Amino acid sequence: MKKIPLTFIIPSILCVLLFLTSCGNDSRNQMQQAPQAMPFPVVTVPSETVTAYSTYPTSLEGIVDSEVRAKTSGYITDVLVDAGQKVKKGQTLFKLETQSLSQDAAAAKANVAAAQVEVDKLKPLVEKNIISNVQLETAKAKLAQAQSGYNSIAANIGYSTIKSPVDGFVGAINFREGALVSPTSQVPMTTVADIEKIYAFFSMNEKEYLSFIQNTEGKTLEDKIKNLPKVRLILANGSQYGEEGTIQTINPQVDPATGTVSFRAVFDNSAHILSSGYSGKIQLPKTYTDATVVPAMSTYERQGVTYVYKVQGDTLATSASINILDKVDNLIIVKDGIVPGDKIVAKGVGKLRDQTPIIAQRVDFDSIAKGLDKVFK
Repeated sequence: MKKIPLTFIIPSILCVLLFLTSCGNDSRNQMQQAPQAMPFPVVTVPSETVTAYSTYPTSLEGIVDSEVRAKTSGYITDVLVDAGQKVKKGQTLFKLETQSLSQDAAAAKANVAAAQVEVDKLKPLVEKNIISNVQLETAKAKLAQAQSGYNSIAANIGYSTIKSPVDGFVGAINFREGALVSPTSQVPMTTVADIEKIYAFFSMNEKEYLSFIQNTEGKTLEDKIKNLPKVRLILANGSQYGEEGTIQTINPQVDPATGTVSFRAVFDNSAHILSSGYSGKIQLPKTYTDATVVPAMSTYERQGVTYVYKVQGDTLATSASINILDKVDNLIIVKDGIVPGDKIVAKGVGKLRDQTPIIAQRVDFDSIAKGLDKVFK
């Protein structure tokens, strides 16, 4: 038997060992590069009735908000009410100084008496044809002139007692005792507001208005107003007012300065919590029946398109684009792209890529979309 030289055997063994080592490294690298399925919470997309709210800034006024102004010039001698006080129509609010007017009134009254004496003296003379009737008519004209002057002064004395024009609550007192007021004063003495009910004024732009009114039932604008839903009032401190309001009027003409259409809603205010000058926000509801909803945290955006990750067979996450109909708090109302019953990844979508293997962990929808009690009926 022929012996094989060692110089040939050793290199051959080394080549085999190198080959086997290389194959083992490739196998390990392939195992390391293969994606590992990670656990992700998964929810089933529901169908719900959801109410969304559009919000508009509003200003509040009493149903009657009457300015109180002086009808004659004078110095204030008495302020008989205070801010916030409830008053009745005709109740005296202010008194002005009338001493000089009273003196003028006395002189005017004396002129009336003198003119009356002259008329009484001339009447029998005319009847006896001693004097002409022209003299008597002239005397009567002077009497009427004197009476008019007296009536004017008497009216000014009456105007010096300033009374409430309506039932309501007194606003800020802008003038105190000793202040000079006149009919031309730019600032009213005060205001009296009837706040048993409160008007809330708000506006929406032309595009919003057309969409809103076209989607409201009714043939005429009056019919549509009757079918409008109740509105909510959010106060300046963020709290919701306890009473819902009713939209009473819509001015369909577009304001050329602002490009908006104005609305007026009314709220009951029997507790007198609200007052003229308050501000807040009107929330106008829109109800979506049997809407497809997903949590906002279950979506992501790319180049202006919104996506979710659908789950196939509990093992694979695939990217799917959706069209958004509306947003309510932390919920998204979906127009199309997914349907109720689809399973989607609920959290951690930023860690995924299309066609990523996952381990689906079923969780309750409400546990992900916190705050559903605010929007679900």
